[in-house]
Amino acid sequence: MELMAAAERFVVHLEQVRRLSSATVRAYRSDLRDLSESIGESALRDVDLEMLRDWLWRATQRGDARSTLARRAAAARSFFAWAKEEEFIGVDPSLRLIAPKRGRTLPAVASQEGMRELLDARAAAASEGDPVALRDHALLELLYGSAMRVSELCGLDIDDIDQDRSTARVLGKGSKERVVPFGRPARDAIAAYLIRGRPVLLARAAKPSPAVFLGVRGARIGPRAVYTLVADALGPIIGADAVGPHALRHSAATHLLDGGADLRAVQEILGHASLGTTQIYTHVSSERLTATYRLAHPRA
Repeated sequence: MELMAAAERFVVHLEQVRRLSSATVRAYRSDLRDLSESIGESALRDVDLEMLRDWLWRATQRGDARSTLARRAAAARSFFAWAKEEEFIGVDPSLRLIAPKRGRTLPAVASQEGMRELLDARAAAASEGDPVALRDHALLELLYGSAMRVSELCGLDIDDIDQDRSTARVLGKGSKERVVPFGRPARDAIAAYLIRGRPVLLARAAKPSPAVFLGVRGARIGPRAVYTLVADALGPIIGADAVGPHALRHSAATHLLDGGADLRAVQEILGHASLGTTQIYTHVSSERLTATYRLAHPRA
């Protein structure tokens, strides 16, 4: 079997059996296509460790980031493990494939005071009654108040919001469902939007939508529109380029830990499969603690 033909069968397996997200499936397909182009038209059983190492070396030479190299090595290992399990190959050539370790970068985080000022300003704008301003205020409050992912927010339907309990049911990575809490400011902003803003936007739609958050034409809002909204709102506060919805998630997680939240609880709220993923936020909090100490302590 040719490598790329096997890779396409593997991608179908990821979609239909493992039910990975569309973004992950696209990344795996791209990585395996790059591998196929690198080693040429080889049969799957002819691929060996040296071919895989040469593939990663070429990617290094053209300047691919370490995170990209790590992802490609992971894609190759997952693919060849599956191929061996399916008995397409007798030996897994990727077992000793090692990629450069990912460099750990701390996420951009807004200050609590900065978030307070931002949300207060959005609340004032929403009080004028403009449907888009009402939506934007509710959207920002919910993203920050629940720490959900932008894909989860865009996928919310009306039935997913429980206003009495101040919770939202979201569909996370790997189609895993969880319930996340949000606070009173988000609850009030959502209620105002659902009563005074969403019906106006929905009236512009070509057909009814169950989505909570709608675009200016009444259809379900997309991640790109949310990214633009958050980038415009957070850029002046954080002072970083390309600040998107994930910065609100980072900020919420960090502020939870700053306030004394248990790391396991934060893991559950964020929907992380591994506690190690959540632990990066403890580094952010530690850096802030160190900075405060150096500014405040006379012997720092």
